[in-house]
Amino acid sequence: MDPKWSDDLPIYRQLRDRVVAMILEGVLGDGDALPSVRNVAAEYRLNPLTVLKGYQELVDEGLVEKKRGRGMFVNAGARDQLLIDERARFVDKEWPKVIATIERLGLDTAKLLKDAKSSKGAGDDND
Repeated sequence: MDPKWSDDLPIYRQLRDRVVAMILEGVLGDGDALPSVRNVAAEYRLNPLTVLKGYQELVDEGLVEKKRGRGMFVNAGARDQLLIDERARFVDKEWPKVIATIERLGLDTAKLLKDAKSSKGAGDDND
């Protein structure tokens, strides 16, 4: 996790978002344990209640399960559910802004897509 926090969102929300990113990127998989509240709090100099609040959001969303005395673990299917939710959020919230910006700037969408595909392939060994 990145130790830099922004002033845009509460830290507990940023922590939640970072764990979500780790699940989406495959860093944390089904059944994997989240770093302990105590370790995260100590490593990033956070109040343990802040860490717990971020983790609790993940529990409330059904992405993570608390196992008393053992810690928190990623639920089976969490990544798939996140992909569905994040795709829907992007299409509903972000995409209209992107389209509006493209239109406002008079950009050519075909050229943007072509440029994006060619730049993704350059130096990207993940394909």
